Amino acid sequence: MIDLKNVFNEFSTKNIIVIGDVMIDTYIKGKVSRISPEAPVPVVKFETKEHRLGGAANVALNIKALGAKPYILSIVGEDDNAKLMEKLINDNHLSTDGLIFSSERTTTIKTRVIGNNQQLIRIDSEDAKNISKGLEFTIIDRLKDIAAKDQIDAIILQDYNKGVLTQTVIEDVIEFANSNNIPTAVDPKKENFLAYKNVSLFKPNLKELKEGLDVEFEFSIDNKDAFKNAIIKLKEEINPKYTFITLSEHGVYINEDENDHFIPAHLRSIADVSGAGDTVISVAALCLACGLKPELIAEISNLAGGLVCEKVGVISIDKEQLMQEALNI
Repeated sequence: MIDLKNVFNEFSTKNIIVIGDVMIDTYIKGKVSRISPEAPVPVVKFETKEHRLGGAANVALNIKALGAKPYILSIVGEDDNAKLMEKLINDNHLSTDGLIFSSERTTTIKTRVIGNNQQLIRIDSEDAKNISKGLEFTIIDRLKDIAAKDQIDAIILQDYNKGVLTQTVIEDVIEFANSNNIPTAVDPKKENFLAYKNVSLFKPNLKELKEGLDVEFEFSIDNKDAFKNAIIKLKEEINPKYTFITLSEHGVYINEDENDHFIPAHLRSIADVSGAGDTVISVAALCLACGLKPELIAEISNLAGGLVCEKVGVISIDKEQLMQEALNI
């Protein structure tokens, strides 16, 4: 019988590298009381402006909230937003050892304008092309530097298709991890979906699974045979140790070898699904680092994803709340 309290205590002994696309989420909030005379758009009377860590950096925040030590490994520009990114990382007491500045890149920032608690528009400033060969080498060198200084217990590859996780970076990271017995957990996107060969845990959602496989046959969670055929195809393509699929209101699915586990969602009052995927991969990676069985990895990660959906906005998981719910599994 697993002592889950000991598992949650063990989280604080783990060091996790999060590699992927970091970004700043900016929220401009105000009141709307009239339409502009210049164009048929609302006039927002400014009240507040807030900057938050987003993308792979939000995964790092979840790792920290669970008690572990995260390293963010990513590329940002040499611009004002990069300075803001560095400040936000420092303000959140995270390591900047893996933050790489480059004049070749633009720091990604997503600005949301919210009027009367409703998002009116989002403005994205980003450079989504693949990083250069030189920066690919820099990322791998920085990964090896961090691993040489500190024991690394897991690596998360967090992909938002913004150019940091190129096929070369993906392959080199996985090769390094496997040769050093470091488990890898992947939250993929469509662009390099099938590049993540031989990872420890592969976690797309159902939509990403369909897009990434680009299969001709239709499948859904309601058609178990077709769904399992899609899983078989995925395993043939990339050979993950664990195939972990999030299924929204249907819960989660995890597979190891010939063993399938469907875990239903818990009844929740859903307020906001933003950031749930970041939380799930964070919890899954830490459970993986602690050597938990796949069904328990899925159970605890499923709980975590549901808990953050009960709160508005992108927020980190509450470790104590998660542990109390996990003890009641």
